[in-house]
Amino acid sequence: MSISATLVKELRDKTGAGFMDAKKALVEVGGDIEKAAEFLRQKGMASAEKKMSRTAAEGRVGSYIHNGKIGVLLEINCETDFVAKTEDFEQLVKDICLHIASSAPEYVSRNEIPASVIEEEKRIEAGKEDLAGKPENIVEKIVTGRVDKLMAAKVLLEQSFVKDPNMTIDELIKAKIAKIGENISIRRFTRYVLGEGIEKRQENFADEVMEQMK
Repeated sequence: MSISATLVKELRDKTGAGFMDAKKALVEVGGDIEKAAEFLRQKGMASAEKKMSRTAAEGRVGSYIHNGKIGVLLEINCETDFVAKTEDFEQLVKDICLHIASSAPEYVSRNEIPASVIEEEKRIEAGKEDLAGKPENIVEKIVTGRVDKLMAAKVLLEQSFVKDPNMTIDELIKAKIAKIGENISIRRFTRYVLGEGIEKRQENFADEVMEQMK
């Protein structure tokens, strides 16, 4: 099948793939842009999986502050200092900092969640009124499903990317691994919210004014 250069360019602009990879994908799916993009994405995921066991000890510490109210510090690792200084890697760090500020994850991955947190959520869900009177095995399935969704919402890698909800952060990382050619991993992050944890004074403003006039 003949694939035009215009079609190849359109796919490259959409996915960031190289010329030959874009052309091959279009040939594979008969020239359909959406199917070709999915083909490249799946190919990239498979390629990324092979690289994820490699040691990543270089990288960057990124930061983001939103309106002086929310702050993020993030460490992302790659394999070489050369890649850490590339525009692609720097943009990835910025994007994930922005995502953390917006979506407030609590953990990088599922294995960081303490068992006690999961058990407490299961206890709470199992005690909800809508499950009262249901068979135990049904309750267990429903509770497991609900808790799984709750935990996914807390995990950075499982959250939908704020700038492209069609992919998770994990898929974003794997796409970058496939493109850059090195393992990339998120090691840790901290999210600050101004005043979080401080008990704020609750006073009646009118009473305060009257007190000052005495």
